[in-house]
Amino acid sequence: MLHRIILTWKKTNLIKRISLGILCGALLAVLFPQASAIGLLGEIFVGGLKAIAPLLVFALVANALSQQKKGEKSNMKTVIMLYLLGTFAAALVAVLVGFVFPLEIDLADAKQSLSPPDGIGQVLSNLLLKLVDNPLNALISANYIGVLSWAVVFGIAMREASHHSKDLLRTSAEVTSKIVEWIINLAPFGILGLVYTTISGKGFQALQSYGLLLLVLIATMLIVALIINPLIVFVMLRKNPYPLVWRCLRVSGVTAFFTRSSAANIPVNMKLCRDLNLNPETYSVSIPLGATINMAGAAITINTLTLAAVHTLGIQVDFATAFVLSIVAAVSACGASGVAGGSLLLIPVACSLFGISNDLAMQVVSVGFVIGVIQDSCETALNSSTDVLFTAVAEMSSWPKEKL
Repeated sequence: MLHRIILTWKKTNLIKRISLGILCGALLAVLFPQASAIGLLGEIFVGGLKAIAPLLVFALVANALSQQKKGEKSNMKTVIMLYLLGTFAAALVAVLVGFVFPLEIDLADAKQSLSPPDGIGQVLSNLLLKLVDNPLNALISANYIGVLSWAVVFGIAMREASHHSKDLLRTSAEVTSKIVEWIINLAPFGILGLVYTTISGKGFQALQSYGLLLLVLIATMLIVALIINPLIVFVMLRKNPYPLVWRCLRVSGVTAFFTRSSAANIPVNMKLCRDLNLNPETYSVSIPLGATINMAGAAITINTLTLAAVHTLGIQVDFATAFVLSIVAAVSACGASGVAGGSLLLIPVACSLFGISNDLAMQVVSVGFVIGVIQDSCETALNSSTDVLFTAVAEMSSWPKEKL
C-alpha cells in the first residue's frame, strides 16, 4: 500500500503536488496552530536552496558560455541581439510596473540585517567590489555578483579548452541541475511548512499580498508578450506582428505553460520553426540556446520580487539604480536553471545590489515558490514562445519583402 502511494506521488505532476502542499499547509495551520515542528519543513527547504544556489549560478553560466561556438555563418548574431534586447526590455518593464504598483511582502526580521545603499554611487561601488571578490569566497559567502562575474570569466576562457574539458564543465552543470531538481521535488513539503508558518503566525491576511504579487507578475508578462515583443517584431519586419506573435504563443506558449520547462519544449519549438520554413542551421542552434539565455519571464520575476523586497524594507530606488538592476536581472536571467522554479534562485543576485542579506533574499525566494504554481507556468510560456518568435524575426528580417 505504501509503495503504491509513493509511486502515485512520483507520477503526479509537480504543480498538483505543490497545490496539495499549499492546501495541507493551510489546513494544518488552522487545525494545529501550535505545532511549530511543521514549520521546520519550510526552513529545511529554504536551507537546501541557500546551499546549492551559488554553485548553480556558477555552473550554468560558465557552461553556457563555454559551449558557444565560433565562426558559424547564420543569423545567430541577430538572434542573440534580440534575445538580450527582449530580456533587458522585460526587466525594464518590470521595474516600471514596480514603480507604478509598489508591493510589499512579509519578511521575518527584516530590519535586523539591513544595510541599504545611499544611492547609485554606492550601488556601483558595491557592484565593482563584489565583481572582484575571491571566487571561492564568493561561493562560500553567497556573493552572487562575484559568482556571476567569475562564471563569465571561466566560461569565456573555457572556449579555448579541449572538448574533454568542456564535457567536464557540461557534466558539472548537469549534475548541479539534477541536485536542484531533487531539492525542488521536495518543494511540496517545503511550501507546506512555509504556508503553515505564515498562516499560523499571521493568519490568512498574510496571503493577500501574494495574490497581488501574482497579479502584477502575470500582468507584466502579458505587457511584454502582447505589447513589447510585438513592437520589437514590427521594428524589425515593418509588418503586422500579431499573426506571428499569436502563432508562437498558441503553439509554443500553451505547451510550455503545462510543461513548465523551456528545455522540454525544445522539440515543440523545433517543429514550429520547421513549419515556419526557417533555416535549420539557425534554429537548430538558436532554439536550444534560447532555452538557456532567452529569459524575459525570468527577468520579470527577478525584478518584481526584488522590488517587492526593496519596498518592504523601505529602500529608496532612483531610476539610475533601477536601470542597473535591469541590467543585472537580464544577465542573471541568462543563467536561469532549466528546471521549474530555477529563476527564483537568482533573486539573491539582484537583492545583493541593495544590501539585502542572503537570509532575507531566500525568504523572497520562498515567497516565489508559494506563487510558483502559476508564476512559473506563465514565465516558461513567455520564455519559450519568445525563442521561436525572435528566431523567426532574425531570419525574416533578411527575407525580400515579397516573401514576408
